[in-house]
Amino acid sequence: MRLPSIDELRAAAAAVHRVMPPTPQIRWPLVSERTGAEVWIKHENHTPVGAFKIRGGVVYMENLRRAEPNVAGVIAATRGNHGQSVAFAAIRAGLRAVIVVPHGNSREKNAAMRALGAELVEHGNDFQEAYEYAAAMAQAQGLHFVRSFDSALLCGVASYALELFEAVPALDAVYVPIGMGSGICGAIAARNALGLKTEIVGVVAAGAPAYALSFAAGRPIATETAETIADGMACRTPDPEAVRIILEGASRIVTVTDGEIRAAMRHLFSDTHNVAEGAGAAGLAALLQERSRMEGRRVALILSGGNVDREVFAQTLAESA
Repeated sequence: MRLPSIDELRAAAAAVHRVMPPTPQIRWPLVSERTGAEVWIKHENHTPVGAFKIRGGVVYMENLRRAEPNVAGVIAATRGNHGQSVAFAAIRAGLRAVIVVPHGNSREKNAAMRALGAELVEHGNDFQEAYEYAAAMAQAQGLHFVRSFDSALLCGVASYALELFEAVPALDAVYVPIGMGSGICGAIAARNALGLKTEIVGVVAAGAPAYALSFAAGRPIATETAETIADGMACRTPDPEAVRIILEGASRIVTVTDGEIRAAMRHLFSDTHNVAEGAGAAGLAALLQERSRMEGRRVALILSGGNVDREVFAQTLAESA
C-alpha cells in the first residue's frame, strides 16, 4: 500500500467536508500548564458519531459505490467507533450495514450503532474473534467486508491531520492512539504529503501492546489478549501494512497503563470539560509520561473520540486524581 498524495488527501477531505465541517483544534491553557508544553487538542470527539472514524467511512463508501455499484450491503467488526462510521456512511449511501461486536461490548456504542440503522450481531470474546466471524459472515451472506485497516479508510481519516497541520504550523510532535492503525497512518500520510518534519508518536495501552511489540521487533507481533479500558486500542493482531507504515513513519511508540489513561480522562474533563474515551485520552497520558522530554515544545494530541459508557466515565471521575 502506498501513502496517498496531497491531491488525493485533499479530494478525500473534500468528501468528508461535504458531510461534516472540520473539527476544531484548541490550545487549552490548563493542559499546557499541566504538561509544560504548548498543547493543541484536535477534537475528533466533535464529529457526528463522536469519533474520528467517520472520516474513513465516508470516503470508503463513496469509493465502494463507484467500484461496486450493485453492492447490496456491508459488514464490519468493531468495538464501536469503526462500526458507527461504517453504519453512518453505509446507511447514508443506501446500503445494508451489519456490524459484529464482541460480547460485553459498550452498551452505549451498541445503542448508537443500532440508532444509525445497523444490524448488530454479537459474537466472540474480543475484537479479533468478532473480526474473524464478520469475515466468515461476509462470505456466507454475500456482503462486502469492510476491514479495519484499508487505504480508503486511511485516506479519509488523514483529513483530520490535514486540518490540524494546516491550522497549527510548526508542530514538533503529534501523539496518536493506535487501534488498528488508520489514525496514526493517516497522520503520517498527511505529514509526509505536506513535507513537514513533525514527529508522529504512537500510543498503545499496556494491556494491548501488539503495535508497540511490533515496532520494537520490526515486524507484526500478535498477543494472546487485549484487555484495556481503552476499547478503541484493544487490538491483539496488528495489520502488517499498518505496521510497515508505522515503522517507516513514526518516531516512537509510548505504552501507557490503564491508570494513566484514567487519570488523563479526568484531566481532560477538568482542564477542558470535554469527555474523552480511553483511546481519546491516551495521547495526554503519553505526553505526561514524556513531560521532561517535551517541555517547552509545540505538541498536538488527538482526542480521537468521546464515546465512553456513562458508568465507566462516572467511576473514572470518582477516582482520586
